[in-house]
Amino acid sequence: MLKRTAMSCLVGIALASSVALLLSSAPGAQGSRPSSAAPQASLQPKTAAPNPSRQELTATDLGAFLDGLVPMQLQREDIAGAVIAVVKDGQLLFAKGYGYSDATKKTPVTPESTLFRPGSISKLFTWTAVMQQVERGKLDLDRDVNTYLDFKIPATYPEAITLRNLMTHTPGFEETDKNLIQQDARHLEPLGQYLGSHIPRRIYPPGLIPAYSNYGAALAGYVVERVSGQPFKQYVDEQIFKPLSMAHSTFAQPLPASLQALMSSGYGAASEPAQPFEIIEDAPAGSLSTTADDLSHFMIAHLQDGRFNGSAILRPETARLMHSRQMGPHPALNGMALGFYEQNRNGHRIIAHGGDTVYFHSYLYLIPDVQVGLFMSYNGAGKGEINPRAAVFEKFMDRYFPDPAPPEATLASAARDAKAVTGFYLSTRRSATTILSLISAFQQLKVSANSDGTISVNALRSYSGQAKHLREVGPLLFRDVNGSDRVAFTRDPSGRLVLAPDFPFFIFQAVPWYKNTYVNRGVFYGSFVVFGLALLLWPVGAGIRWHYGRTLDLGPPERRMRLWTRLVCLINLAFLLAWIAYGSLAEKHLSLVSDSFDPWMRAMELLGVIGVLGTVVTLYNCVNSWRNPNRWLWGKFGETLIALACLGLTWFVFRWHMLALSLNY
Repeated sequence: MLKRTAMSCLVGIALASSVALLLSSAPGAQGSRPSSAAPQASLQPKTAAPNPSRQELTATDLGAFLDGLVPMQLQREDIAGAVIAVVKDGQLLFAKGYGYSDATKKTPVTPESTLFRPGSISKLFTWTAVMQQVERGKLDLDRDVNTYLDFKIPATYPEAITLRNLMTHTPGFEETDKNLIQQDARHLEPLGQYLGSHIPRRIYPPGLIPAYSNYGAALAGYVVERVSGQPFKQYVDEQIFKPLSMAHSTFAQPLPASLQALMSSGYGAASEPAQPFEIIEDAPAGSLSTTADDLSHFMIAHLQDGRFNGSAILRPETARLMHSRQMGPHPALNGMALGFYEQNRNGHRIIAHGGDTVYFHSYLYLIPDVQVGLFMSYNGAGKGEINPRAAVFEKFMDRYFPDPAPPEATLASAARDAKAVTGFYLSTRRSATTILSLISAFQQLKVSANSDGTISVNALRSYSGQAKHLREVGPLLFRDVNGSDRVAFTRDPSGRLVLAPDFPFFIFQAVPWYKNTYVNRGVFYGSFVVFGLALLLWPVGAGIRWHYGRTLDLGPPERRMRLWTRLVCLINLAFLLAWIAYGSLAEKHLSLVSDSFDPWMRAMELLGVIGVLGTVVTLYNCVNSWRNPNRWLWGKFGETLIALACLGLTWFVFRWHMLALSLNY
């Protein structure tokens, strides 16, 4: 997904960029790279025998089904509008808008003319463009990507990054968010300039560890731009949109004048004001604006091996290669194709892609064996209590293709293995060297063993909000007792336990005790409480002494050290409050995640530097307090707590790169 709603997690707000991601999230093992001539076969269950209870997929039945579901979602979740399109056998079967594109003016959503921002579904057009250039012999999926660039990706590892790595989200880049989404097109840099000046660190060897990367997709778009000799948006206009008759689609930012009036507003919630048009810096990764009707043409083309109404955007063999499984964290779980990823359900192999900006939330599913495609987009997240997209998809599949996988027996080792995999896990889609690494201190998966021998993953919950129970159905392979969600546990090259979800574009790695979110939250919030109490009790203690006519039995040097210690507490408290405010505001105020906020970020870091240096003062004051036989015992304990809080915060600050020299995050 394009957007990581992660900045709010900087202060420990719970796991949640997108429930759609987390409903199957977990860290997995490695996958080998197949050759383009022999893509890896999917090892998912085969389609079950026909189910006589299934509903026939017709426009009439689909309309009645969705009309009873989507309006209720919009009302319950406080979402302004949505659009859904379904294709079947090379034709548009159903398309309808729900709710409003402008909630104030009550402008209805229409599938033919209302533009939505499908976020990372844009990447499918970028990957299609890459495959077109592969067809034409201008690109090689397994060649060093540096050979196509006018700047150089550093050689952190012996292995070079290839286009196949980019298309399977295995280039090994750490996550970056800065300037990703803006609200002013005047700040938009040329694609090559932006990519060259914002190269993320490489934190994994290429081809091994999946870690979803917007930068990687944008890099692939720039490669297309370089080898085709055309700006990326112009290339897509001419080579994809025109052949597919997608007249209401564009990667341009801001929108062309002819399309501006058709653009749906984006909302946090329908009851809140409409938000400005989002400017995506990594344009090939997420800047598409399109209608459901246009997207239906793209779905049909991919379901028909690259053809739509007599026009071809890909050769059949190229389309089939693009759709084939390339790698996956575990043979029993969904894997990556070239850009698409698997979303198997009810015995059907599905290739799909989701997309999120701050305000738009979309999904595209293709079911090749029945020649069906489904696209949906919502113009707001609303309350965020459920994931409307996942609900529509699951109910759609269970109504029209209700072929659940056969039951699987629970292994005898279930209880033992459940205990063996308990603990905290960290997503490979993360920053490891920048200030964004702070997210990792708070945003972790927790795996728990249940008394019945099953496990629970805190991000896997039913629509009622209850934690799902997963039982072991294969060696370290767990499945939801009431559904199809699966997770698997394997080992990475270093021997570390990893949790692999049914989403193949990132995995979760086991966390050592000192990175455990409980330890880190304890240090963060414990220090916060100690500093706050020290400052609160400072005047309170003075008032009590004044009331009883008592004075501190301290000499001038000790009084100065005590004063400086309280000033250090004040500086540290201001530093923590600044980060808490930043984390809670950055998601809704995108200027806080851009170059414009750099001076304030440096000011926050300056507070941190002073606080870290002040640790020496608090330690000196602590030692002196214990040397003074006239000091009250509880006062000595208080000075010790302050010194320990400063030491803990200093460790936390350096462990999570809160004083990073580079602001390229």
